Amino acid sequence: MTKADIVNEVAKATGIEKITVQTVVEAFMESVKDSLVKKEPVYLRGFGSFIIKHRAQKAARNITQKTTLTIPAHDIPAFKPAKVFVSAVKN
Repeated sequence: MTKADIVNEVAKATGIEKITVQTVVEAFMESVKDSLVKKEPVYLRGFGSFIIKHRAQKAARNITQKTTLTIPAHDIPAFKPAKVFVSAVKN
């Protein structure tokens, strides 16, 4: 499902114009991104959480050149689904 599909589904379900729904969806996505950039998690009850995971520094190998690289510590965004969401997908 793409962002356009989400906009179409919400527009059908609510009766709101697609352009308005698209603006809301894009504003929501921008709000989530801004919160994660500030390292603030976003909790959506019954859906899941957008969180920041910290990855420690580690060594990696380039087997073609037989060298070792150091990958620095970094943060990545992640999504953790709610238990209700997981159980709905399983069943």
